[in-house]
Amino acid sequence: MKRKHTKTLAALFTHPTPANIQWRDIESLLQGLGAEIEEREGSRVAVILFEEVQVFHRPHPERITDKGAVVSVRKWLQSHGVTP
Repeated sequence: MKRKHTKTLAALFTHPTPANIQWRDIESLLQGLGAEIEEREGSRVAVILFEEVQVFHRPHPERITDKGAVVSVRKWLQSHGVTP
């Protein structure tokens, strides 16, 4: 993983849950882990990783990921052994 991905991963696992992580940084981290990202209807994106498909809502008009989405990504990664 690149250094930027390591920082994003550490931010995802910070407590209390941060409210300032940019979605593009999360997408970049997931791609760094080998994920394939597909556009879906509206602002939804499908992330294919760990032989699973997870669908997330890309935030707009702001680019900051809300806390609920951060927790969802964190739990998904943690369930597959990805931690900082």
